[in-house]
Amino acid sequence: MAQGKLIVFSAPSGAGKTSVVRAILNLRNDLSFSVSACSRGRRPGEVDGRDYYFLTTEEFRKKIEMSQFLEWEEVYPGSFYGTLLSEIERIWAAGKHVVFDVDVVGALNIKKKYPQQTLAVFIAPPSMEILADRLRGRGTETEESIASRLGKAEWEMTFSNQFDYVVDNADLDETIRQVNQLVADFMGQ
Repeated sequence: MAQGKLIVFSAPSGAGKTSVVRAILNLRNDLSFSVSACSRGRRPGEVDGRDYYFLTTEEFRKKIEMSQFLEWEEVYPGSFYGTLLSEIERIWAAGKHVVFDVDVVGALNIKKKYPQQTLAVFIAPPSMEILADRLRGRGTETEESIASRLGKAEWEMTFSNQFDYVVDNADLDETIRQVNQLVADFMGQ
């Protein structure tokens, strides 16, 4: 099986990473999104294999034991998230390159395992104040959860210097343009 490239995106919650990833996938037909596995229950409207590969905690642990993950993390006790090696193989077998939307630890683990094949991009918020405003603007967070996300964001920002590029997402259109150029340069196109 031929191996392709790995394009890894990471960012604090609310920085705009998902919007950037969706845009890049729409702009390029040589990329495919890596669906993560998780051990949490399905939320209304979520589809197995599209949103996540939903596994029980026991199934997840068994796959860990069998070295079936590229990267994984126990985010909360008994709550696992990770990238199945079979997902990467599926995308490469289709002749495409893999796009990841993962946390900073997962991103850096992928970069460590495939240093030459991986482009790691950190999407940064313009400021913590703007990030807080974006999280409040969602209308889905309590002040307590916003404070928790901001604390995690500060911690995540400490890893940004380990990424290949940090792109400040002050303007989404400009961020998408910059990221698309980074991907094109990395792919040699």
